[in-house]
Amino acid sequence: MALSCDAIIFDLDGVLVDSDAVITRRWKRWAEERGIPFEEVEAVQTGRPAIEVIEEVAPHLDPEAEIDRLGDEMAADTEGVEAFDGAKALLDRLPEDRWAIATSGRHRTATARMAHVGLPEPEVFVTADDVEQGKPAPEPYQQAATGLGIDPGRCVVLEDAPAGVASARRAGASVLGVSTSTSPNALAAATAVIPHVEALDVRAEEAGLRVDWQHEEQA
Repeated sequence: MALSCDAIIFDLDGVLVDSDAVITRRWKRWAEERGIPFEEVEAVQTGRPAIEVIEEVAPHLDPEAEIDRLGDEMAADTEGVEAFDGAKALLDRLPEDRWAIATSGRHRTATARMAHVGLPEPEVFVTADDVEQGKPAPEPYQQAATGLGIDPGRCVVLEDAPAGVASARRAGASVLGVSTSTSPNALAAATAVIPHVEALDVRAEEAGLRVDWQHEEQA
């Protein structure tokens, strides 16, 4: 199958970068230190800004103080963080003005992970620090499209989390779910679901970008 678009907007964690181990490790330690069952955190944290997770599972805590400490720990811990196969090659093929990142992570965490795995930073880089409402609200992807100067409806988004899929759909973009951290079933609202970015073949054409994928996961 294939999609035609003018730009691609990537989520970061779970799409370009495999950071699942450090995210789980840091959230688990945070929850244990505060006497919060990790299962409560795990149930709501995927694809959402950390400050919203803290507000939901620990409304008695100061979210700003908690997110500053957690953010420092997340940014400093890159043990086990790796780029997914094919991620760097894909980004290197794309024109600089035709791709962006919209992540629920904070800027210092996202840039630390990208530097650690050797991925290039995009000109348009939307993080949790840049938006009033994070995923599943449409603002992250709307802002990324605006930064590129492209209508969201002419963008293809790659997302691994249901909250991110909902965000992109609400922004008006087409969405390819990436089932690295979530089951294809959980990404059923996406246009299609692929197993990883290496399954993509992206070519620049006169009319924009052509996005092909070789293997589609069944929801």
